[in-house]
Amino acid sequence: MKYGILLPQGLTMDLVSIKDPIEAYEEMTRVAQTADESGYHSVWLVDHFHTIPQPSQEVSFECWTTTAALARDTKHVRIGQTVTCNGYRNPALLAKMASTVDVLSHGRLNFGIGAGWYEQEYHAYGYEYLDAPERLRMLREAIQVILAMWTQEEATFEGKYYQVRGAINQPKGVQKPHIPLLIGGSGEKVTLRLVAQYGDACDISGDLATLERKFAILKEHCETVGRDYHAIHRTARTVCILADSDEEAVAKTPEFVKALLGNALSSALIGSPDTIRQCIADYEAAGVQELRIIFPDVLQLNSIRRFASEFITS
Repeated sequence: MKYGILLPQGLTMDLVSIKDPIEAYEEMTRVAQTADESGYHSVWLVDHFHTIPQPSQEVSFECWTTTAALARDTKHVRIGQTVTCNGYRNPALLAKMASTVDVLSHGRLNFGIGAGWYEQEYHAYGYEYLDAPERLRMLREAIQVILAMWTQEEATFEGKYYQVRGAINQPKGVQKPHIPLLIGGSGEKVTLRLVAQYGDACDISGDLATLERKFAILKEHCETVGRDYHAIHRTARTVCILADSDEEAVAKTPEFVKALLGNALSSALIGSPDTIRQCIADYEAAGVQELRIIFPDVLQLNSIRRFASEFITS
């Protein structure tokens, strides 16, 4: 099992206690650097402009400029987005941005993309919010544009939503055959088929039963399109609250975590080291290869270090 950390970026009001934006960024950086030093495989950013559950005036750092900065603030950990909203940037430009970041990170970029969902944000920033089927059709074309930009000397694509005509993208990045492409979402008919066709990784959340079902459907899509299911890196998101006893961990679980996870709370990493070790084994049995972890007290850094000592470096 590999482990990643969702960084405190502002979306969930996780930087609200820090009023100076410079210090807020430096705190986020310290979390990434601690993950880097502690042996985590990856750190992850979200692509949003406003906070949730309601838009507010609190700090929320932009995803891709932050990705670039963290690529230079860290040395070993991989850096990804969970996930980039396709509707916010032209895909050819986005492919160019990602190629540049892959170089300046010395080949540590995970590129995550999805169809987008935060309607209020679309309207606030002047983007048209189309219905889900059309956003997914746009995502399909965007993925093809991005892959063309990463693999063709002069990219060409003629679609309904996007067109590129002889676009040159140099450098294309460091990683071969191209930057790993993670496709976010778990829609069974369209999104998981896109993963089977184009993705190097998937981003699925839910309880263990949901994960098993989604992975089984992904495997069926892979068989249909002639893709090796095992070539797709399977990731899932969870929350970790590690304590000396299960009772102490449950008592420390904030209400917002319960609301965030819903039915998936039963599968979260909440408990003593032995309990969490069993939870991790259950995730592995379900088919998960990497867990992207939310630590509710992440700014304190202690939980990051203790988890690493128990499950990564022990």
